[in-house]
Amino acid sequence: MADTWAGQWALITGASSGLGADFARNLAARGAHVILVARRADRLEALADELRAAHHIDARVIPADLSEPNAPDRLYQQVKAAGLAVEVLINNAGFGIYGRFVETPWPRIHEMLQLNITAVCHLTRLFAADMVARRSGYVLQVASIGAYQPSPSYAAYSAAKSFILYWGEALNYELRPFGVRVTVLSPGVTRTEFLQVAGQQASFYQRLVMMRSPDVVRIGLDALKRGKTSIVPGAFNRFFAWANRLMPRRLAAALSARAMDME
Repeated sequence: MADTWAGQWALITGASSGLGADFARNLAARGAHVILVARRADRLEALADELRAAHHIDARVIPADLSEPNAPDRLYQQVKAAGLAVEVLINNAGFGIYGRFVETPWPRIHEMLQLNITAVCHLTRLFAADMVARRSGYVLQVASIGAYQPSPSYAAYSAAKSFILYWGEALNYELRPFGVRVTVLSPGVTRTEFLQVAGQQASFYQRLVMMRSPDVVRIGLDALKRGKTSIVPGAFNRFFAWANRLMPRRLAAALSARAMDME
């Protein structure tokens, strides 16, 4: 039986490595055509060649820095000009910053918030409107386990992911009557470039619970296909997200700081 997304177009942001590249691989294996978006054009081209050869699908490459304010509009116009209808939108692009908030340069914080919140909202607004008009579409918003707790050393990042979590869940309720499904994926620590980019050495806790990127991707896409509102991959991560709802926020912040090895 053909997969739900076979022959459909999927757009993946942050597709040059980590979760983004594995989202592209998983979707291509299901028969979807892919639009790969990230800053590193050489990596995107290599991935596109890999997917065409392995799965005989069409793969398009659009290099873009989505932290630039006008980038979502430019990306949308490029997709429309190519005559492609995006059935699956994977909002994966983003990064974290490890360290004390007041010691982090503001331009870096602003870039993160622009990419992790504003670009995600903007792209969703553009592509989901087309999905509503067609009465069909899927949107996966990539949040984080940090969305469930105050996170010293990742204060702004986790707060941004909290926005994505609650906004995405609300959006799913709004769009479901129009045939559009929105799922929020909140991974825990995953074996990608995230910690390296954030500027952190993995703590003992992080090494203990770290998951493989292809496993996180499979769980997220299966949840999206089933129409689940939200998913936290990994049994320990699910327990931690549940437990955080029951404890005082001050205690949750203290435990998070210890887990990140911040004194």
